[in-house]
Amino acid sequence: MEQVDYIIVGAGYAGIFFAHQLIKEKKSFRIFYDEAVSASHISAGVCNPVILKRFNTFWKSQEQIDYLNIIFKEIESYTFRNYLIEENVVRIFHNDSEKVQWKKNSEKEGLSSYLNPDFINLQSVENPYGAGKVNRSCRIDVASFFSDMLNYLEHNQYLIKENFNHQLIDKASNTYNNIAFKNIVFCEGIASNNNPLFSDIPIQPNKGHCLKVKLHHTPDSYIIKKKHFLFNLQDNEYYYGGTYDRFDTTYQINDDSVEELRNGLQEICTSDFKIQDINVAFRATVADRRPVLGRHQQHHNFYIFNGLGARGVYNGSYFSKVLFDFIENEMNLEPEIDVKRFY
Repeated sequence: MEQVDYIIVGAGYAGIFFAHQLIKEKKSFRIFYDEAVSASHISAGVCNPVILKRFNTFWKSQEQIDYLNIIFKEIESYTFRNYLIEENVVRIFHNDSEKVQWKKNSEKEGLSSYLNPDFINLQSVENPYGAGKVNRSCRIDVASFFSDMLNYLEHNQYLIKENFNHQLIDKASNTYNNIAFKNIVFCEGIASNNNPLFSDIPIQPNKGHCLKVKLHHTPDSYIIKKKHFLFNLQDNEYYYGGTYDRFDTTYQINDDSVEELRNGLQEICTSDFKIQDINVAFRATVADRRPVLGRHQQHHNFYIFNGLGARGVYNGSYFSKVLFDFIENEMNLEPEIDVKRFY
């Protein structure tokens, strides 16, 4: 019987960032990955401290921004690669009133460090009212991050490439098949709804479409946002997305969502473009827009880490440390994120 400190179930942002905490602290673990493409794996990876509809920020934005550079420096120490791409988000204004609101908010405490008061005009896309730049925003190289981390985990024999069967958990002996564990952390995204231990937690699937497009011109070197995000991947191939749909629960490509993206891109790109690929996945969201962390109400070495929503990089990186400190160092969880709020 193999003995480990942890089993992690799931290898999206939650599972991978929590695995990093265990690597850093020299804990033994196995992480289960069914090789399905999750919302994390096709996400934009944008790290944006501003809610671009209201030009406001979100809960614990400063703490998450500060920790982002710390955790990626730690990860770089063993993958030998920096995944942070220092491109700022720029928001194309829809009208003059948005510019006025941006300027006003840029003078507020808590927003002045993010909302750049000096407007810019983009040269490569339609922006008749100009654009505002978000300071301290960036993105990560999503494809390289997951590829490298999964390779590292596999090479070091942490990774188990198979579906996790909840029915094979022996709660009395804390074993799963031939693995004895001290703790188990479920980082399953929307699959949490099929986990009998945490199926009562209201994780809501939010369907998203994103495109890979080929452009015939080179946009400005920013993460450009009007209705959706546009940024360069490589060789004039661009990411454009994503949509949000709480009602469509099928895995099929939705033509209306693709048309929404096509129309949004046509608004800002006057030259032709070609859709190279369409990706679909489901984000794990929660109605109160807070991640879900903590222990099972009966099985106290069973934990959940879920509900990262559209801020997977920020929430996954920062709250992985919070969860580790809760389990190992007896730090309290704030009520806003504690799974106990649903019991």
